[in-house]
Amino acid sequence: MNHLRLEIICWSCLLIAMAVSTEAASVWKLPTAQMVYEDLEKCRQESQEEDADTLRCLVKKLGLWTDESGYNARRIAKIFAGHNQMEELMLVVEHCNRMEQDTSHLDDWAFLAYRCATSGQFGHWVKDFMSQKEVER
Repeated sequence: MNHLRLEIICWSCLLIAMAVSTEAASVWKLPTAQMVYEDLEKCRQESQEEDADTLRCLVKKLGLWTDESGYNARRIAKIFAGHNQMEELMLVVEHCNRMEQDTSHLDDWAFLAYRCATSGQFGHWVKDFMSQKEVER
């Protein structure tokens, strides 16, 4: 009887956790280049133009960063899904995130992991994404 109760409690906790994570995931939206530019301007003002501070502020506002786990590789990959290399991109972001992880210097962690991840093809994709704003005007 106790085993059954424990099993029911475990399944209930699992279902609650799934519901909470599904709700949190459904709130996040793919950012547009316009959103990025608007948030970037706000972050520049808040951080007094410091690059690492500005970057961390921006990726937090876009829902791509948490101070606990760094970059959200899945969300970043969704932004660039049109390149049909989501798995590869997630691996790059996760690798750079782990390699540069430094919870005592969060701004530096965000900046160095970004620089690592964008040192290759992904960096060109970011530039292309940001140039969409000029096309939209």
